[in-house]
Amino acid sequence: ESQWLNIGFFSRMLRNKPWVRLKMAASVDGITALPNGQSQWITCAQARADGHAFRARACAVLTGAGTVLSDDPQLSVRGLDVQRQPHLVVVDSRLQTPLGAKLLAATTPARAVWLYHSGSAPADTQAALTHAGAELRTMRNAAGKVDLSDMFSDLAHRGVNEVHVEAGSALNGSLLREGLVDELLLYVAPKLLGQGLGLSGLGPFERLSDAIEMTFAAPTVI
Repeated sequence: ESQWLNIGFFSRMLRNKPWVRLKMAASVDGITALPNGQSQWITCAQARADGHAFRARACAVLTGAGTVLSDDPQLSVRGLDVQRQPHLVVVDSRLQTPLGAKLLAATTPARAVWLYHSGSAPADTQAALTHAGAELRTMRNAAGKVDLSDMFSDLAHRGVNEVHVEAGSALNGSLLREGLVDELLLYVAPKLLGQGLGLSGLGPFERLSDAIEMTFAAPTVI
């Protein structure tokens, strides 16, 4: 019980990695958005309020460039009386984050925006994003994308204990595939949507034994 109370600190101290909590919201048949991209709102107001509580306890909220481009989210804590907002992390290999993105406008001395990229973007793009308030971090893997494992080690070095992920299916799949997710925060709405985007771009698997095994855990909001 005491470990759950300080799960991020234990993770950073013992593993040099923040506790990574991946939030997903879906219909009962696993659809997160309609084929046309519409996703607001699959779940209810109570689920969204609970999600903001988990944002509030995190040191940083993480998303991908695809989500920034499609939704232009603020990723701030709303509806709660909080003393600080979590830092923002964007996995953006090619630095596609627009200069007018809402999350850049939310940058303050107490709330950093860290863009992790592969280093392939033009120098003027990097300079413009830096001028807009973002801090750029180059973490390139062999495939020319962001090295996600190194990124989390870097966040741990910055004192980040808990990372709350709200991203699209592609980044969700990458995080799960690389074994970097510690906890799934899954909200399931009693709806059937039939077709649309799934929870993650994981798989396809050829054997049931290839599945990622998980266990149910007690809620960690205090």
